[in-house]
Amino acid sequence: MPWLQLILDIDPDSAEPLSELLEDLGAAAVTLQDGADQPLYEPPPGATPPGATPLWQHTRLVALFDADTDLTPVHTALDDAAGSAQLRIEPLEDRDWLRAGLENFKPLCFGERLWVCPSWHAPPAPDAVNVILDPGLAFGTGTHPTTAMCLAWLDANPPQDQLVIDYGCGSGILAVAAAMLGARHVHAVDNDPQALVATRQNAARNGVDQVIDTSLPPDATPDPSRMLPVRGADLVVANILAGPLVELAAPLSDLLRPGGTLLLSGILQPQVTEVCAAYPQVSLTQYAQQDDWACLVGTRGQPHRSG
Repeated sequence: MPWLQLILDIDPDSAEPLSELLEDLGAAAVTLQDGADQPLYEPPPGATPPGATPLWQHTRLVALFDADTDLTPVHTALDDAAGSAQLRIEPLEDRDWLRAGLENFKPLCFGERLWVCPSWHAPPAPDAVNVILDPGLAFGTGTHPTTAMCLAWLDANPPQDQLVIDYGCGSGILAVAAAMLGARHVHAVDNDPQALVATRQNAARNGVDQVIDTSLPPDATPDPSRMLPVRGADLVVANILAGPLVELAAPLSDLLRPGGTLLLSGILQPQVTEVCAAYPQVSLTQYAQQDDWACLVGTRGQPHRSG
């Protein structure tokens, strides 16, 4: 069946109402795309309201309609709802769009034995540590350099029998990888409840749901039972952004036991010095750089004793 592709560049705040409007008008599918080559990665705690899904600043909405559809009502509705937004309509060849989309996601190897594999693809190395994870609304599939560097570090430094905290867990990819690499227990934290659901689902899919638990950060919930209950971690991983990493320096450091390891990512190379300076308790050094992104790792020092 041939299709008509309706393309509209919109403000992200209007994405949800316009998507619902087009679905009500008969769109067979509505998708949101990056309109300006802006990467998205795991949302930092506190950056979005609970339950909100971050979108690109320049969001492109694409709706598919049957080629025989009379689009006059669609034009009328969009004139009222979308104002001056530029609308384009293009023909689209028929193909298996689901299969085409899935083909873009291939198994990826990080380090020597850690793989991230979509569920529809057989693991290339069955005896390796294979994290089964599909793309979803919660971010983190290993394709972004910030996540890739953390996965490579975990592969090289498996947290065997360690207590791990993944702060800003997104899809749970780092929490699941840590659990499958031998962590005794992993506590995954995110300000977005959707991310916590995704983490629990991915943990169950990989058979490590008994090792991983989830919670909102302490400042995101009035319910004490859902606050972060863990201290004295052997390893804290935070793959978020430099700004939140600086703001969270004291609480993230306090989560570590003396001698524990802190792994930080989501940092642009020019931001390394600022982030390192924010963690006087941790001897941070640069572990890796990929593209313009840096990954830092360090050890928390022993507390000073007066005497």
